[in-house]
Amino acid sequence: MLFVYAIAFLLHVQLRFGVFALAGVVLAVMLGSAVFSTFSLIVACLVKSRERFMGIGQVLTMPLFFASNAIYPLSLMPAWLRVVSRVNPLTYQVDALRSLMIVGGGSSFGLGVDFLMQIVALAVLVAVATKLYPSIVN
Repeated sequence: MLFVYAIAFLLHVQLRFGVFALAGVVLAVMLGSAVFSTFSLIVACLVKSRERFMGIGQVLTMPLFFASNAIYPLSLMPAWLRVVSRVNPLTYQVDALRSLMIVGGGSSFGLGVDFLMQIVALAVLVAVATKLYPSIVN
């Protein structure tokens, strides 16, 4: 953890340490973890084999990462990729975390939209997983 602070200091990035910022980070990480865990459960229900699950998981994870704003801001993306990025829950998680953790790292969508979109994604994925899960048990 000290390494992260040292790198931030060297890059002149000011991190936030307020109680509300840290609580927001914890909430965003928990929500993002729930979204992607549920997504993994859906993939596992569909493929039913550990080897296929691992392969398909990698095939789906990398495009989700590259189609988010984790590496490049939305303004630098081509129009078609911006559309994909706006339905990607990782985009909203990264946006919320940047806003909460970095001083001056404002949100592109607003924290309310970031959390709302993650909750909507979680609700949709839980509904799909609820429908698919009994098929894996049988």
